[in-house]
Amino acid sequence: MVNAQEFAQALNLKWIVPSTKTEWDVTSPEINRPGLEFVGFYDHFAYKRPQVMGNVEMSYLASLTAQERRDCLERFFTYPVPVMIVCRGLQPHEEMVSIARAHDVPILQSEVSTTAFIVQAILYLSKVLAPRTTKHAVLVDVYGVGILLTGESGVGKSESALELIKRGHQLVADDIVDIRRVAPDRLTGAAPETVRHFMEIRGIGIIDIRAMYGVGSVLLTKSIDMEIHLENWKEKKEYDRLGLTEETTQIMGVNIPYLVIPVRPGRNLAIIIEVAARNFSLKKMGYSAARELDRRLNDMMNANKES
Repeated sequence: MVNAQEFAQALNLKWIVPSTKTEWDVTSPEINRPGLEFVGFYDHFAYKRPQVMGNVEMSYLASLTAQERRDCLERFFTYPVPVMIVCRGLQPHEEMVSIARAHDVPILQSEVSTTAFIVQAILYLSKVLAPRTTKHAVLVDVYGVGILLTGESGVGKSESALELIKRGHQLVADDIVDIRRVAPDRLTGAAPETVRHFMEIRGIGIIDIRAMYGVGSVLLTKSIDMEIHLENWKEKKEYDRLGLTEETTQIMGVNIPYLVIPVRPGRNLAIIIEVAARNFSLKKMGYSAARELDRRLNDMMNANKES
């Protein structure tokens, strides 16, 4: 469902024909331009999408007689379309206004070009309609890499994030992260509006990161590129020391790289997280230090065998 007023406000639209519906039953971020429908081809009509009218559609309707235009629009509005948007500041025909009002279909007007509006509408709907969940975690931007810090309460997630902020990195969300799947392979995270930019530090209380460190220390949203799980050091547990095996975790059906970092006194977690972010970037560019070392060792052993 899409909130009608929020849609109009976000895309700077003007109401031409209001509607009694406060929400539209729109489930896809795609739109439809009804040119084929106006000439009578209704096979595969995507009537559940927002209908966008441009110069082509409006010019075609203008070329019809008043009765032809009415017959065309009467058939079109028998389908339960959620909303119609007229672009380029064009004025809808009188027949369109009256028939849309009779069927309780809102008509809105945009001043921008049709293509520009379609791009804006798809981006907005992709964000609003994206599957979402919440996670108890901290999300930070480190060297352009969105890192989701997870772990048990009190393990040091907020303190690590605070040290990263002091080192010039940015906070997105503390304690609660709203996660959206904006593409089949892409997640984004943000903080709930009520707690945005705030952080809880045990022994001090609530602090405002933006007020304390400036607007450059925070971000509204960030892609989630990897998850780092912080846990108290377990003496008998074997932790990865080479990095040849790349683990992943799944959030809302999306696989992202996953690291487990043990926490113990004396370890500087902020520096370790920075190194993890840089190492992630290098791997994205095709370079793995662990694999390079493994290759050198294999070359050395092969050379020794030959000699």
